Amino acid sequence: MSSPIDALVEIMDTLRSPGGCPWDAEQTHESLARYLLEETYETLEAMESGDVAALREELGDLLLQVVFHARIAQESDPTFTLDAIAQVVSDKLVRRHPHVFSDLEISSQQQLEDNWAAIKSAEKPRDSVTEGVPIAMPALQVATQLIYRARKLNVAPSDGQKREQLRLIVGDVTPDAIAEILVAVAELAREHDIDAESSLRSRMSTYRNEIIAVEQQAQK
Repeated sequence: MSSPIDALVEIMDTLRSPGGCPWDAEQTHESLARYLLEETYETLEAMESGDVAALREELGDLLLQVVFHARIAQESDPTFTLDAIAQVVSDKLVRRHPHVFSDLEISSQQQLEDNWAAIKSAEKPRDSVTEGVPIAMPALQVATQLIYRARKLNVAPSDGQKREQLRLIVGDVTPDAIAEILVAVAELAREHDIDAESSLRSRMSTYRNEIIAVEQQAQK
């Protein structure tokens, strides 16, 4: 008896095969990209709602996207199976947790993070800390990632004086306080007909170049 996962793979095979669904058969990685994004946001919404049934359904829709993309890739590369995808991520998890699956001893959270970063660096050598930050993400997430990755380079992403003024305004830095500031910024941008998302994305593009310039200067 096949598992539900196997059944899902078989259904997708049928939909993509001759005699299946014309719409499913004509889809590509590119045409499905927006659905992957939409399903991700719907899954996040279900998580935030606390509705377990809705979360189960949305995770299923997200899983469908994985199966769909795997099936498309498999048509040009027979080895691109769902099992192969699972094997890649399984190997990665074991490799990145030597303190669990090997005999490495970890004595602090900082050591854990440093070891994780070292393993990732060995897996994917990068010329810049900015590599691997998907620019297609929402601008605020891009900002968060770039600021975190550049923390050791002393590349300030914002004006220091304005940042300190903001600290005084916020007072106790809590999630609610940060949310209020972000809402106020969005409101101010709207009043002046400014697209806050595009503005932040443009600033992060400049910030990314500033980080790369500092890295290149350090290599000279």
